[in-house]
Amino acid sequence: MIPPFYFDRWFPMSKLLAGSIALVTGASRGIGHALALDLARAGAHVIALARTQGALEELDDEIRDAGSEATLVPCDLKDFEALDRLGHAIFSRWGKLDIFIGNAGLLGPVSPLAHVDPKQWEDVLAVNVTANWRLIRSLDPLLRASDAGRAVFITSGVGHRADFKPYWGPYATSKAALDALARTYAAETVNVSPVRVMLVNPGPLRTAMRAKAMPGEDPLTLRTPEDLSPKVLTLCSPEWTETGKLYDFPQDRILSFQGPA
Repeated sequence: MIPPFYFDRWFPMSKLLAGSIALVTGASRGIGHALALDLARAGAHVIALARTQGALEELDDEIRDAGSEATLVPCDLKDFEALDRLGHAIFSRWGKLDIFIGNAGLLGPVSPLAHVDPKQWEDVLAVNVTANWRLIRSLDPLLRASDAGRAVFITSGVGHRADFKPYWGPYATSKAALDALARTYAAETVNVSPVRVMLVNPGPLRTAMRAKAMPGEDPLTLRTPEDLSPKVLTLCSPEWTETGKLYDFPQDRILSFQGPA
């Protein structure tokens, strides 16, 4: 099981991340929204990135109500030059980044590989893989400048599960690539910096993406992003030491890619 929480989402005044700067992609809804709000409750200044300005403003209102502040970044993750500029902007204002959560993802078509439109394939890989690489490229010096830089990437079991799903080709391929990307970054930073990198498999949660992928499923049978969020915050804490591993929320276990840690 994951070690005891360093955070309790019901006690927002604990401010255990006071002074931290945290970037969350896909922050306007679902897992990203829950994470951004709980990071703010823990005292972090949240840089919230998403495409929808209105939803970001609603998040900003919630963060202010929690007694914290946010910086809103309306941005399409396929705008790679904007991601480069983001790194420069964070450096100019804060000189560091303590937490990066690569959460935003695109489901893409659920269909046979031979029927996937090339533009759909390119979009899924751009959002789920290339954008995260561009962000690593942009944010790496900032994470290394932190006393305890933490990078967490939201992945999925479809990229590595034994009972492999048919018809999920673009999404599964992108998540397998994301796993390799994060593990590579972990291996490159473990002995030369305070940066620690983790992957998170949230499993089935009550989100819009899950509803799109499983339209006949009863959402009330699923856990919520708010259930997951405190677990992920534990991985973001300065006390966290593991790197290059997977936190599997359905099992509540830390796994290596060769088996249980």
